[in-house]
Amino acid sequence: MELFTSWHCWPQAEPGLRARLPPGTVAQVAEAVAFAACQHGDQRRPTGAPYTEHLLETLEVLVRGAGAMDPDVLAAAVLHDVIEDTRCTLAELTARFGPRVAGLVGWVTIPPAVPGQDRAQVKREYLLGLRAAPRDAILVKLADRASNVQTLRNLPPGRQRAYYAQTVEYIVPLAGEESWFADWYAGWAEAFADLAEPGGSAPEEPSQEIPSQANRPAG
Repeated sequence: MELFTSWHCWPQAEPGLRARLPPGTVAQVAEAVAFAACQHGDQRRPTGAPYTEHLLETLEVLVRGAGAMDPDVLAAAVLHDVIEDTRCTLAELTARFGPRVAGLVGWVTIPPAVPGQDRAQVKREYLLGLRAAPRDAILVKLADRASNVQTLRNLPPGRQRAYYAQTVEYIVPLAGEESWFADWYAGWAEAFADLAEPGGSAPEEPSQEIPSQANRPAG
C-alpha cells in the first residue's frame, strides 16, 4: 500500500504539482490552498500537525496517485472541509471558486444535524447518499478518506476497528469504477485486515468522520 504523506506544506507540494500540471492549474490549486489555510486557521489533526497537512495529503493522493489533472477537482479536494469545519459558507465558496467547485465540496460535506436529529443517522444517510454523487465528487471523497485511513493505526484501537468497518462498508464500494482507487483500497484493506471484527460483526459505528482537527469554530 503506497502512502501519500510527502506534502506537508505548500513548498513541498508545489514542485510535484509543477512537474505534473499546467501552470494555470497550479495557480488555481495554490489559491485554494491559501484560502483553505486561512479558513482552517490553527485547526490541528489529532497528531498535532496543522490541518492543512490533511488537505495536501488529499491533493497528493489525487495528483501523484490517481493522476487527476482537473483544476476544479483538485481545488475541491483542498477545500473539501471548509464548509463543514469552518465559518465559510457555500455562497462564499461559490463566489470565490465558482459553482462547480462549490458543488463538489457540497457533495462531500456532512450536513449539520438539526435539533432532535441523531448525528450518527445523519452521517449514515450522508455516506449512503454518496452513491448518487457525480464521479468528480466521488474522486474527492475517495482521496479524502485515503488520506485519513492510510495512517489508521494512529487512532485508538476501538476507533481503528470502527473506521475500518465504516470504510469497507461505505467507501470501498465507491472505488469500484475507479481502477487506481480500487487497487489502492484493496491493498489498504489487506494491510489492515486484522481490524475486521471476528465473525463479521461490525463494531459500534463512530459518531462522526475521522477527527481531523481538534478545534472547530464555535456556533
